[in-house]
Amino acid sequence: MKVAAGQLAAAATLLFSVGSASPAEAQPSEKVARVGYLSPFSQSDPMRQRTFEAFRQGLRDLGYVEGRNISLEPRWSDGKYDQLPALAAGLVRLKVDVIVTVGGAATRAAQQGTKTIPIVMSTVIDPLRSGLVTSLARPGGNVTGLSIMAPDLVGKELQLLKEVAPKVSRVALLWNPDNPGGAAEVREAEGVAPVLGLQLLTLEARNPQEIDSAFTTMTRERAGALLIFPDAVLSHQRTQIAELATKRRLPSILGGTGYPAAGGLMAYSANIFDLERRAATYVDRILKGAKPGDLPVEQPTKFELVINLKTAKALGLTIPQSVLAHADEVIR
Repeated sequence: MKVAAGQLAAAATLLFSVGSASPAEAQPSEKVARVGYLSPFSQSDPMRQRTFEAFRQGLRDLGYVEGRNISLEPRWSDGKYDQLPALAAGLVRLKVDVIVTVGGAATRAAQQGTKTIPIVMSTVIDPLRSGLVTSLARPGGNVTGLSIMAPDLVGKELQLLKEVAPKVSRVALLWNPDNPGGAAEVREAEGVAPVLGLQLLTLEARNPQEIDSAFTTMTRERAGALLIFPDAVLSHQRTQIAELATKRRLPSILGGTGYPAAGGLMAYSANIFDLERRAATYVDRILKGAKPGDLPVEQPTKFELVINLKTAKALGLTIPQSVLAHADEVIR
């Protein structure tokens, strides 16, 4: 039987195309992992842009490239805790592979939204005492990550206030009771303050109006200094707090980052940029098969003290050289 030349050519072309596929066509495409990022802060906050970028850099350092082998789904609640459950539920519906949470309120919202999707905490005040994990060594469940050890730093913060304002005997303590880790910090402060010869005036604030009311009470009760606990709502209002503290001539310290840049006197905390970078290593290990409940919760290894000398001058304070010598950053 004769076969037309055109048919032979077509058959040869077909055999070549089937047997000679390019490596890119022959290999399956790389799986794109989808990672949620749930934050109670504002995406427009420059400091929070930097912390999110630190997390992204941590992923890049581990070989992840957005759009090629990883996709990020950030969600921000703009300082509103009541929006976190809905945002967490949205990430669960997307069936993300991991949810990274910033702070205790975001972690709790994610934990209530899913018992199966792994959750990585990046900066939580006290995950053990706030009930987010049952053990730091073996957290169990679907939650692990990093703690900022905030209660353990309260004594240092009060000591710093005592050093820069030695005549102060009454310190106002401003905190948000909606923050899951806040109560542990209050208990720590109540235990440390008497040892330093200080009396505490504990005040709650969940919004800008309650912050204003708290400062009115500070004036009436003659507080001489102010300690602010780390919290998304209070951090969101850090400029308001800094201005009120300066107006009322209150030396102040916040147990978080960004307060001196907003006009506050001092901030002392774990380095949150380092913690965000380290959160990426948890994501990497989980994507490679590790179970979150088997990964120990890590403590911070880097801390930073920031002082604003402009604010000190406005308050009529001279920061002792012994304090300045330990500052990681001084705003002049």
